[in-house]
Parts: sequence; structure tokens; C-alpha cells
Amino acid sequence: MTSTDPRPHLWKVVGNTAMAKLVVMGLSGVLGIVTSRLIIQHFGTDAYAQYGLLASFPALLPFADLGIAAVVINAIAGSKNPRSDDYVRRAVTTAFRILIVSGGIIILVGVVITALGWWPLLLGNALLPEGGSLAAFLCLAVFGLVLPLTVGQRILVGLGKTTTQVASQSVVAPFMILSVLTVLALSAPAGSFLAVFSYIGNALVSVICLIIAAKAMSPQLKNAMRDVFRLKSVRGVAVIGLAWPMLVQMVALPVAMQSDRLLLSHLADSDELARYNLAAQLFGIILQTIAAAGVALWPIYARARSDARIDSPIVPTLYFLLGGVVLGGALGVVSPWIVAFVSDGQLEFDGWLLGGFIAFVGLQAAKYPIGMYMTDKQGLVFQVVPIVLMIPLNIGISWWLIGLVGAGGTVIGSAIAVLLCQVLPNLFYVLNDLKKRRAQENSTYVDQ
Repeated sequence: MTSTDPRPHLWKVVGNTAMAKLVVMGLSGVLGIVTSRLIIQHFGTDAYAQYGLLASFPALLPFADLGIAAVVINAIAGSKNPRSDDYVRRAVTTAFRILIVSGGIIILVGVVITALGWWPLLLGNALLPEGGSLAAFLCLAVFGLVLPLTVGQRILVGLGKTTTQVASQSVVAPFMILSVLTVLALSAPAGSFLAVFSYIGNALVSVICLIIAAKAMSPQLKNAMRDVFRLKSVRGVAVIGLAWPMLVQMVALPVAMQSDRLLLSHLADSDELARYNLAAQLFGIILQTIAAAGVALWPIYARARSDARIDSPIVPTLYFLLGGVVLGGALGVVSPWIVAFVSDGQLEFDGWLLGGFIAFVGLQAAKYPIGMYMTDKQGLVFQVVPIVLMIPLNIGISWWLIGLVGAGGTVIGSAIAVLLCQVLPNLFYVLNDLKKRRAQENSTYVDQ
């Protein structure tokens, strides 16, 4: 069966996930704005700049799961009965094994960097001289310890429970503001360590998702965890086919797309970085909503492949693009009042920063439907070269534009890179793949 327009089920999943994310981000946005105001008022813009820099580690290290997310999500989404499927159990066991090793390596790297005193060199001028290096290590250590627990979030996505996974994130913002209020109530000199609380909050999300996934997959997850250290008696699954292109992308994407704060930290003053941090926080509400809705498409397209059904992502791509531009533009209109309140008049956005983020949001939205369609081996492999090319393109353009327009230059550079290296190449691939699959389907129909 060929579908030229998305099925109602697709829009239901996307709509439910987007609504859940909007509720979560609405709560998180309000609390986040208050938290940012508290940090700026009581600890200063320098502490807020470092907070944003250290809190961005997860965005810089999405490759930490070594591409195993693609294996877990595709295995579960393509299974007729994930509760009893032997391949699913072994895939989850393999994921735990890989993430335990990856998390340990991350912690070890953090120890080495701290011992050698390299944090100021790596993170630039935004790192506070008192406690900044220790705070950076603690953030990385918590991240490494929690990494194996993130398997639960991948399982929920594969099961089509992205809405549940999104809803669990509602604990982070309340935990963060309670942590900051506690520090203020105790008059603790913890300005350098505020970012650590965000990592602990995200650890709570991973624990919640793992518990929900264990119930939804019972007894698969319990059996998979039991088999983690039975290396000889329980074999894992082959992951290299899907994992390597996913891993390359996850290494290249943060370098290409999440290096903005590092560039500003090295090339501009702390006010520019603080301005970017606040803009990224505000527009991040929309970006995370779009991302959650986009990822919800992954199991839908994976299941369609498993069922030999053709579902075109072209119409969803157009709707996502339109939605991104409209939401980004609306936020751009009201942002001056929000910025004035949050920063107590200390920061403001210029047209370059606002325009750059609106364009970036629209293009990021457009890439999700076609990107989620391309989550099989061939699609993932195709994306490798364009995404690797994003690194010199984005960094080069951003480096040049920072000197001309400040913080907005990094966002404009990112928008250009997304258009040239993700949206257009992926659209080309999808159109050709749909043409080939429809021709094969018609040929099969004629033969029958």
C-alpha cells in the first residue's frame, strides 16, 4: 500500500508528542526564566555564562552512546512482539554493555583533563577561575555515570511511547529551580557549580524512563539487564551496520552545530556568550518541541519499512517547516519583553540574533521528517558525508560572522550549514528513494 499523504496515526502521534512537549517546555520555560533571573541577579552574568556553557555538554557529546540508539529503536519498532523477541532482548543487552564502557571512558577522560589542568584551555574565557574546572569535571562525571540508564528512553521511543518519554522531562526544571533556591537559602558559594544540578535533574529523567520501560517491556528489560555481564553465554547483536553511520553523525553534528558557545567563549566577551545563552534557552523551547515531535516519527517510518509500506515524509516536512517559522517568528516578536525581564535590563537581542534563530528553527524543523525516514542503513550512510562537511562549513562561516555581527553570526552560520548539508541533500535522497520504491512496488503489482 502506497501512501502519498501521512496516515492519521502519524499526525496523532506527532500531535500528542508535540502537545506533551509544549506542556513540559511551557513549565520548564517559565521555571527556566525564573531560574536564569535568579542566577543572573545573585551570581552575575559570568556565572550564568559558565552555567550555559557547562550545561551544553550533553549537546556536545550525543555521540557518547556510540550510535546504539539506532539499533535499539529500529529493533523494537520493527518487532511484532518486543516483549518476547530474542533479538530485541539481545539488542538491549548490547546497548547496556556499550554504554557502560562509553560512560566509563568519559569519566576517565574527565579525570585526565582535570589532572592536566586543561579545562580553561578547552572551554575558554567563560570558565570561572574559582571552581570552574572542578564543576566541569563533576558535570562530565555525572553524565558518564548516567549514560547506561538512557537505554530506557530509547526503548520508549521504539515502543512508540515518545509522549511518555517527553512527559518524564517535566521533573528537570522544578528540580533545577529548587536546587538554586536551596543554594540561595543556605548562602552557599556555589555559583560555579550550578550546572551540576542540571545533570542530576536529567539523571532523574533517565531513572524514570528506565522504570517505565521495564514495565512496558516486562520481562524483557529485566532479562536484558541480567545478561549484561554474561559475556560468554549471552551473545550480543551485530551493531556496526547501523551504529557506525549513526556514530559518525553524532560525532560530527555536535562539532558542527553545538560549537557556538565555544566559539563565542574564545572569540567574544562574556556578554555576547550570555546573550547567546539566553536566546538559545528561549528558542530551545521551540527546538526541543520540534525535536520531540520529529523523533516520534522514527518508529512510524521504521515500522512502515518492516511492513513493506511506503509512507512519504514530504508533506510532514512542509508542515514542520511552516510550523517552525511561525513559532520562531512569534517568539521573536515577544522576546524583547522576555529578555528585559529575565536579564533585568542587562541584556538585549539584536536583529541578527533573532533573525538567525528564526531561520535556524525553521530549517531544523524541516529536516526531521525526512531525517526520520532515513533511519535505515542506506539512509544513515548517505547522511555521513554531508554532515561531516558541515564541520568546516559551519565553523568557518560562524568564525567569520562573529567578528561582523557578534553572537548572531554563529546562529546564521548554523542555519546555512543545516540548509546546505542536511535539508537539501536529505530531500534529494528521499525523493529518489520514494521514486525507486514506488517503481518496485508497481513492478511487483504488474508481475502479480
